[in-house]
Amino acid sequence: MPRPFLTDFRLENHTLLIDLGKRQRVLSSAPRRGGLVRARYILNHQVMANPVAAPRSALQRRWDDPAMYLGRVAAQLAADRNCVALMTAVPLTQLVTLREQSSGVWVEGFFTVGVSNAVRAGEPTVATNRGQALPALGTINIILVTNARLTSSALVGAVQVATESKTSVLLSKKVPSWTGSPGATGTGTDAVVVACGSSPVLRYSGTHTKIGEMIGRLVQRGVMEGLLRSKRWKHHHSR
Repeated sequence: MPRPFLTDFRLENHTLLIDLGKRQRVLSSAPRRGGLVRARYILNHQVMANPVAAPRSALQRRWDDPAMYLGRVAAQLAADRNCVALMTAVPLTQLVTLREQSSGVWVEGFFTVGVSNAVRAGEPTVATNRGQALPALGTINIILVTNARLTSSALVGAVQVATESKTSVLLSKKVPSWTGSPGATGTGTDAVVVACGSSPVLRYSGTHTKIGEMIGRLVQRGVMEGLLRSKRWKHHHSR
């Protein structure tokens, strides 16, 4: 029987709200409070597809400052505005939650996976005019929570392993860039979040370590399951 999740989370108002219980060290590329911070709450908020391409209005101007908008979302959920927050157009009905545990160390993962915005790293950026049709913001958001206390370098290593694992799945499944080029390595709006706990202290998290192995396997499983739940990807591979 799988172990129950130890991380407290809920879905409310199109938002995944993760409560770490107290302020913990979090490293992320999140649009709200990215970088290395201390935070209690992590949010992944579902927005409509293609907000940038929609007609501009007072309502749409909220996308000029995603961090401010996400702060308002946090306030509506009675969460600390010092939260780390992401956004995605992937329906939260497709949320994947998984965990790994070994020798007293556990890692729990939360994944929303969309690839309509997929790109291959190094592709030329494509200039677009306001109002021009853009690919729906698919986005692969990866949130990892562990009880281990990771050093700053180990937090970076965890992000590295998660990114390698995500890319390995996209390449193995031959996910194309939205431009039609082969070999997408991610999407143009991906984000990774790693939150750590207090014990045990781990200085390293690369692919030669046990926690690196767990992160790699967890992310591979999460992205794969997310792809299977993604209607656009299933449609592409059914043709």
